[in-house]
Formats: sequence, structure tokens, C-alpha cells
Amino acid sequence: MRLANRHGLVAGATGTGKTVTLQHLAEVFSDAGVAVFAADVKGDLCGLGAAGAPQGKVAERIAGMPWLGHVPRAYPVTLWDVAGQSGHPLRTTLSEMGPLLLSNLLELTDSQQAALYAAFKVADREGLLLLDLKDLKALLAHLKDNPQLLGEDSALMTTGSTQALLRRLATLEQQGAEALFGEPALQLEDLLRPDGDGRGRIHLLDASRLVHEAPKVYATFLLWLLAELFEQLPERGDADKPVLALFFDEAHLLFNGTPKALQDRLEQVVRLIRSKGVGVYFVTQSPGDLPDSVLAQLGLRIQHGLRAFTAKEQKSLRAVADGFRPNPAFDSLAVLTELGIGEALVGTLEDKGTPAMVQRVLIAPPQSRIGPLSAAERTALIAASPLLGRYDKAIDRESAYEMLTQRKGEPVEPAPVPKADEESFADKAGDFLQSAAGQAIKSAVRQAANQFGRQLVRGLMGSLLGGKKK
Repeated sequence: MRLANRHGLVAGATGTGKTVTLQHLAEVFSDAGVAVFAADVKGDLCGLGAAGAPQGKVAERIAGMPWLGHVPRAYPVTLWDVAGQSGHPLRTTLSEMGPLLLSNLLELTDSQQAALYAAFKVADREGLLLLDLKDLKALLAHLKDNPQLLGEDSALMTTGSTQALLRRLATLEQQGAEALFGEPALQLEDLLRPDGDGRGRIHLLDASRLVHEAPKVYATFLLWLLAELFEQLPERGDADKPVLALFFDEAHLLFNGTPKALQDRLEQVVRLIRSKGVGVYFVTQSPGDLPDSVLAQLGLRIQHGLRAFTAKEQKSLRAVADGFRPNPAFDSLAVLTELGIGEALVGTLEDKGTPAMVQRVLIAPPQSRIGPLSAAERTALIAASPLLGRYDKAIDRESAYEMLTQRKGEPVEPAPVPKADEESFADKAGDFLQSAAGQAIKSAVRQAANQFGRQLVRGLMGSLLGGKKK
């Protein structure tokens, strides 16, 4: 655990056991009191929330490993879903995401990205909060009608760039990404809060549809989360264990098509975030999916079986084998194509932080269920969540859209208000204190102006510079 913030990699071909390995690692971290955030890409990682019922070959493996003390049990799981259908809604604001990550999400050209930066600059200067997509659309329309607000940046915001940005935003809405932006926004302290029994809570993002229908949204959210953790968490140095383990499944999506400027900053964050007590674990089919500069920072490597049918694949196979410290007991290159389901080559770090010799291992079966939860089990898990009611109701407070609409003298459509008989006074009071007030204050503090009163401070990834909640 002392070296778990040195990051890691879980790789292997489809069907070799990566998901079960990820599940077992999540259990180990949870038992150690370390919080976990993972993307559930295939929809079966949520089995962590139910006790296992081993049978067949899994039961045989457990019987062959009596030293494990295997006891089937469920783990404390919190379910999240950007769409808010199969878990708590997961949101951030445009101001917190910042122009760099948003440019990547919208796949903007250099000129379009420059226009977006100019728009954010005006929003910062004018005190216009950019919380959701309608705020940004209202700002772009306002700048189109009032180009003098751009000052020396007026040449960046042409009619063509404005229309292109609006088209990209419309495409984003069609992908269902509108639900990602708004309030109440995710508070990182809710991810780090342990369960009542001291185990770390395991937070699972349902990405089964997101990763296929809107892969850029999926990748950009994970990049934002990494950036927020880096900006907000204090320095911890070398601690006995990390505070959070992040598992990024389908990790190649984080780097495919990513602009060089963003990729450089991502690599920098990965290098520096270990001192904040965060371990980042990439899950992908081949180590070649990650840049060499990232691979060089990974202390744990779990390599499941690989297949090599072409000359290019055989060359990649040799590169994977060469990435381990050799073990004279076997040939890593030969073993890579022989590994069965649930077997892996594992390279770790020794006490001094130097690479240990590669070992051929069997992965211990998880104590939770291998396989997905039923719809009823998922509903029950959400209903019993300690975060129930904290994020479930969207808040639409005054921001750029409302402020600019009022300046134009147009009526602002009020946010829908629940009927009096829909919930008790106690429910309303609790929701207000836990959600509306707390989340709105958090956003206000996060977007506070600097000593000049207007210009917002932005961090390494272009998002608002984090800080402890006052």
C-alpha cells in the first residue's frame, strides 16, 4: 500500500480476466480503507455490491488457495450515472471543466479553441458563471451581438467560429452530454468519505452506454476528475497508503486524438498526483495504448494473456515482455501467449522502489459477485446510499444565461418548483441544506474572484483552481 500511489496497469486481450482482476484490486483497496473510483464499462463491475456465490472453476480455484481465507461478502458501493438513470447523477460545471478540456470534448480546431478561450476570458472578467450548456450558448450569442466586450481578442471571435462552436454544442447535446453540466456538481470529499465500518467506498460510474455513444464525454470527464483531484488535494508526501485509487478502463480513449498540449499536461498530472495520495490505474488491452512517458511511471503491471497473429502484433508482444524485469525461471515472451483465463504476469516494486522480477501468478477470485447486479438490486443499492438526495435534484441558480437574458429585458423562465404535497417539510429542509445550499456555496467559493475582483484563477488543466472548502 505504501507504493500504491506509483500507479499501475492492467492489460490483456478480451476475455482474459481483466475485469475480475480490477474487481479484486478494488476489494483490496477498500479493505485497506482506501476509496476507489472506477468506470464500469461492461456493466458487471457493480457485482462488488453483492456477496459472491462461487461455483465451478472459481470455486475450484478458491479451494486451491486456502490461505486466502475467502469469505463471500458485499462491498460498500456507490453507483453514479451521467444520465442519472442507473445511479446518482454525476455533474460538473463548465467553469470547473475549463476551456482546455472543453475544447478537447468539442474537438475544436486551433482557431475555434482560441475563440472559446476568449469567451471564457470575458466570462471571468464580467463575473458570468458558466454552469451549463445554455450559459455558454447565451454567452456566445451575447458576444456575437456585442463584439466590443472582447477588446483586443475581438479578432478571435469571428462569425464563423461562433457558429462552429454553437454547432459543436448542439452535437454535444444530441449525445446526451447536457446532463453532465450543471449543479449540484460533484464534491470530491464525497468520494473520499469512508464507509461506516472503515472500509473505503467504491464509486462506480456506469459507462456501459457512455463509452460507446459518447466516448469523448467519457474520456473528458475522467481527465477533469484527475485534474480536480490534482488541484484540490493537499500534498501528502510518502504516506502508508493512498487516499484514492482511480481505475480508468478503456484507457486508450484518454490519449486517442488528444491534442499535444492536453496530453503533455495529462502526463504532468499523472507524474505529480502521486504526492497527493492518488494512485492511477489504467485498464486497456495493450500497454502500447499508453504513451511511453506514462508507462514509465507505472509501478504495478498486471499483464494478462495477449494474442499475436501478425508481425506487428509479435513486435508489440516482445516490447511488452521487455518491459518486465526478467525472471530466470521462465521466458516472459513465451509465457505471454500461454497464459490462461485468470493468469497474469505481474511486475511490482520492491521496498526501495526498484522493479521486482516478473512473476507468473493466478489471480485470486474476488469475494464479491462476479457478474452484474439485477435492476432490483441496483435500485436497492441506490436507495440505501449515504448520498441519496444530495445530487438527485438539479439546481438551476442564476448564472450567465439568466444574467444576460435580464440585460436584454427578456423574461427568464423560472426553474420548476415541486408541489407542496410531493415531499415533507423535513425532506425539503434536508435537501436544501445538503444539496442546494451546500452545492451552491461550493460552486460560489470555487468561482470566487481574485484580488482584482474579476479575473478567475485557473489551474494546470484550465479548470478553476481548487482549494479547500471554506
